[in-house]
Amino acid sequence: MSARPRRLLVPSLAAATVLAFVAVVLYAAAPAPGLPAVVLAAGRSVDPARLAAHVRVLADDKMEGRGTGTRGYDMAADYVAEQMRALGLSPGGTSGYLQPVPFLRGALDPAACAFELRREGVSLPLEVGRDVLLSPDYLRTKWTTEAPLVFVGYGVSAPELGHDDFAGVDVRGRVLVEFRGAPPRFPVNERAYYSNGQVKDQLAAARGAIGVLQITKPDDESRAPWERSMRQNRLPGFRWTDESGAPSNTQAGIELSAQFSATAERRVFEGCGRTYEQAVTDAESSRVAPLPLAWTVKAVRVTQHARTTSPNVVGLIRGSDPKLAQECVVVSAHLDHLGISTPVDGDSVNNGAYDNASGTSMMLEVARAFASLKERPRRSIVFLSVTGEEKGLQGSDYFARHAAPDSMDVVGDVNLDMVLLLRPLTKVVAVGAQHSSFGAVMEKAAAAAGLELIPDPMPAEVVFVRSDQFSFIKQGIPAVFPVSGNDGSAEGKEELGHWRTDHYHSPNDDLNQPFDWPSGARFTSMAFWATWLAANSPEAPRWNPGDFFGGRFGARP
Repeated sequence: MSARPRRLLVPSLAAATVLAFVAVVLYAAAPAPGLPAVVLAAGRSVDPARLAAHVRVLADDKMEGRGTGTRGYDMAADYVAEQMRALGLSPGGTSGYLQPVPFLRGALDPAACAFELRREGVSLPLEVGRDVLLSPDYLRTKWTTEAPLVFVGYGVSAPELGHDDFAGVDVRGRVLVEFRGAPPRFPVNERAYYSNGQVKDQLAAARGAIGVLQITKPDDESRAPWERSMRQNRLPGFRWTDESGAPSNTQAGIELSAQFSATAERRVFEGCGRTYEQAVTDAESSRVAPLPLAWTVKAVRVTQHARTTSPNVVGLIRGSDPKLAQECVVVSAHLDHLGISTPVDGDSVNNGAYDNASGTSMMLEVARAFASLKERPRRSIVFLSVTGEEKGLQGSDYFARHAAPDSMDVVGDVNLDMVLLLRPLTKVVAVGAQHSSFGAVMEKAAAAAGLELIPDPMPAEVVFVRSDQFSFIKQGIPAVFPVSGNDGSAEGKEELGHWRTDHYHSPNDDLNQPFDWPSGARFTSMAFWATWLAANSPEAPRWNPGDFFGGRFGARP
């Protein structure tokens, strides 16, 4: 692991430090309605040094990037299990603290794969792994797809929002070309839902399409560098399997799935009467019309399959109420990261210090705060460290679809993932809180921590469907995903943009970055108080009347 210099922003950091000092004073003195003195004290006892210590262990090169199904991940799982044992948490897994998740591992064989566009006698071969990135096939080891292409905007049908990208076009037996994401005019979390890859595959399969080829707009490309996508594409994929060994979350009718490079996505519009640039303009204005393209595709996918397991880690603190203790609030954080990949500047270990050693560390310290209480909240608390988040929320989806410890009823989830502490923290985004009673919970918890709740400043990132809370949402369970809002300054926003481009999902997300650990402690205190409020309330977390997600998924039976 090579050392990298920190970016110095002395004037702005000095100003942010003053603001953070003021916030800390308010945090230490502020009244907190609904929080007893002992609960306040437990939250304020979170130790920044303990947070840092966990991250140093989990993001060390010895953990080999904690890739799903690897030796390094198992070492990290053993560490988390030992921490849970030392805190006195009850084992909540099927094997002590561990809940082994059965997986089908899919690894592409790029040398055996092929991809070609054809029209009017013209053949345009694309290099697999550079011009086009194929996804593993979890149902077939080798398959050839040959079919016409049709452009369908975002590939979204949302009748309740008056939008249908499939209107007037027959896509049966076709391969779809569609933009990443969903129309910008959609409300932020509906936009997130319809951006989800599994949702879009379901929509495609329901209409008889046999493949999905993803294209991006220039602003997407600026946030997700192609080199990073190429590097990640070389890593294997995973799907958890059911009792019969069948892979989860797969659409049998979708036999081709891939993503085009910037050059290839422009070529695919040739000969159809509409340019890529025109399609982008329409997509940005949320006005897109389906269009048969001039090309057909011939693609060969070869995937090597293997069976393996990787564990979730589960600990439990039982509630104090004889009846409500059978309900539980989950505090989740994913433990996995990308493992070892193609080197970047000579470094091949994706340490995942922020993503997500930070959230795992906070989850453990929330558990410590609960363990320190002599009187527990009414409901039980499950502390869940999950595998396979980077592979499509696999471990959390497995947990959410199976019985919780002692067949308890999961009533809420507080998810902790990639809490950036690049500078003193004053603002927090409670992603998804507006959909349920978690909204009021987060207002109280943030106020107690001296942190300001702000709206999501980057709705295009659709983070509501990109971390483990979405696995619970899909089961009808209200959830909240608090993330760092930085300090709200222009310099802070610029710094965050650089981080997402230069550090996110790369070996640069290591210990050689700024970490404002006192801010991390305050964030952890907030998460603890939010969990306590949800677990001790007479009523379980509930969807707001008429809410989109509550109506779509319903309350969990």
